[in-house]
Amino acid sequence: MKTAHTVLAACLTAAFSLPAFAAAAAPAAAPGAAAAAPAAAALSLDSVNAAGKSETTGKVAKPGKADILRAQIMLDRAHFSSGEIDGAAGSNLRAAIAGYQSAKGIGSTGAMNTATWAALNADSADALTTYTILDADVAGPFEAIPENMADKAKMSALGYTSAEEALGEKFHASPALLKRLNPGKDLSRAGEQIVVPNVLDTEPLPKGGKIMVDKSARTLTLFDTAGKAIAQFPASTGSEHDPLPVGNWKVKGIAKNPVFHYNPKLFWDAEAGEKKAKIPAGPNNPVGVAWIDLSKPHYGIHGTPVPASIGKTQSHGCIRLTNWDVAALTASVGAGTDVVLQD
Repeated sequence: MKTAHTVLAACLTAAFSLPAFAAAAAPAAAPGAAAAAPAAAALSLDSVNAAGKSETTGKVAKPGKADILRAQIMLDRAHFSSGEIDGAAGSNLRAAIAGYQSAKGIGSTGAMNTATWAALNADSADALTTYTILDADVAGPFEAIPENMADKAKMSALGYTSAEEALGEKFHASPALLKRLNPGKDLSRAGEQIVVPNVLDTEPLPKGGKIMVDKSARTLTLFDTAGKAIAQFPASTGSEHDPLPVGNWKVKGIAKNPVFHYNPKLFWDAEAGEKKAKIPAGPNNPVGVAWIDLSKPHYGIHGTPVPASIGKTQSHGCIRLTNWDVAALTASVGAGTDVVLQD
């Protein structure tokens, strides 16, 4: 079997956006400074934990910020991820809702309704909880990550750049959301009590029987051995230069915290003069914290150092997930798991 470290050389995160997502992302990104304070004030622990619990009949009104954030967190707890939890509505959240609805047999609309809230509310855990920052969370070392591959290769590890980034990955959230939930708090100080998404105590996924990646939906769905959908994650799935290899494949093996062997000859957008480089492991490694090797040579499913980009940017042909989603997936699948890649 070809080692995962060898095949890693053919797949790297692309930095160009899909045009279709530019307009969709704009409303959430540019509310203006004047509107920011009221929205931030609305995201209290109590308001978020109460969101979606009073809807029992009829059509649910347009969701507010607290509803959106609680939906993201509860879907994440159910393994139907919208990617990085950021408190903003968008295509990844719609896809997560639709996938969850389909799995629960309650009509796949992609919009929150009473039946969807009822299903999510079967999980009685709070969406937001308090957490006391540990010494280990802020121990580092935290170092800036250079852009150039040759400079990356000189580092001993590609760890987190800050305590905020580390906490964001730990709680599946954007650092900006953590700051918004914790005004005046020092996210780099051990002993500080902060408000975070309640995602650490979820049940692990059962044994997976099949992985299906849908290019048009930009999702990866995991089915159990009986054929039931048990998880869905947003995914980046290729580009016109490196299209998704549609077909039926299998998992060959899994590498956790992999080293990345960069070969510029395999990348159409490599800069002139670049040389091969061995990029050390770490969450900011180009393929993140795990590589799931596929029977299609040079292709795999892997993590990313840029979780906010998942489902919204293209890749070099491989299937890219957030680090926490690929970690959950690797705990459920193994060599021989069926993989279906479709348009």
